[in-house]
Amino acid sequence: MDNVNNEVSNFIRNIIDNDLASGKHTKIITRFPPEPNGYLHIGHAKSICLNFGIARDYTGICHLRFDDTNPVTEEVEYIDSIMEDVKWLGFDWGENLFYASDYYDKLYEYAELLINDGKAYVCDLSQSDIKKTRGTLTEAGSNSPYRDRSVEENLDLFRRMKAGEFEDGEKSLRAKIDMSASNINMRDPVIYRIKHAEHHRTGNKWCIYPMYDYTHPISDALEGITHSLCTLEFEDHRLLYDWYLDQLPVPYRPRQIEFARLNLTYTVMSKRWLLNLVKNGMFQDGMTQECLL
Repeated sequence: MDNVNNEVSNFIRNIIDNDLASGKHTKIITRFPPEPNGYLHIGHAKSICLNFGIARDYTGICHLRFDDTNPVTEEVEYIDSIMEDVKWLGFDWGENLFYASDYYDKLYEYAELLINDGKAYVCDLSQSDIKKTRGTLTEAGSNSPYRDRSVEENLDLFRRMKAGEFEDGEKSLRAKIDMSASNINMRDPVIYRIKHAEHHRTGNKWCIYPMYDYTHPISDALEGITHSLCTLEFEDHRLLYDWYLDQLPVPYRPRQIEFARLNLTYTVMSKRWLLNLVKNGMFQDGMTQECLL
């Protein structure tokens, strides 16, 4: 298939054109996957227009999927706000509204598969100790003292984590990859952490929640996403994205492609700062330099 708009072309469209021409894909499916933990900014507008625009131009589909894996920071207010923003930009997800929490049972099932295959283990190190043992860009990390637990012990501990027997931060489930990998993201990343917090959709069913790097590729695969378009800071995470897909019997194999972020000088480009402005009433009283300090 030739590029649907000959006046507009870029490396992403070239990839899609080649995939369609080769028969790799017959229908393009993209997704916009925001975390519902704040208000969107103009950088998100670029991602919305790119993902929904690509799907529109290729007569495909774009999913709106909320990455609701951290109940501590998420609120329904942000979900409603994001939906309004997408519609304000002229796009509609139709029936294709999804949540990462839709896949919690499958994500848990896949985590047990990794444990059974000897590719994941329960670690007792604290978050700060995990960070200390991860190493640097020039120095390899060191193995967790809990890395060689047996499959049986790991399964027992993980199920007890799910049952709520441990406190927040007491244990985590980590992928067993390579603590000497040149890419730090591959140094036994955390897959699940304990959070005794009520979720806006699942209530108190879960007290363990999956990490973004684990959830995202599996969600893409379960939804049949063809091209997973994300900003450039996720380039270093692509190896981990592919690793999870390689290890698990997912029904589909998406491809992650990164694009440059949109930044503007003298413009707030952080959901955290935008939330701070809203909560402090700065949009009503006028933005001041003081509120950004």
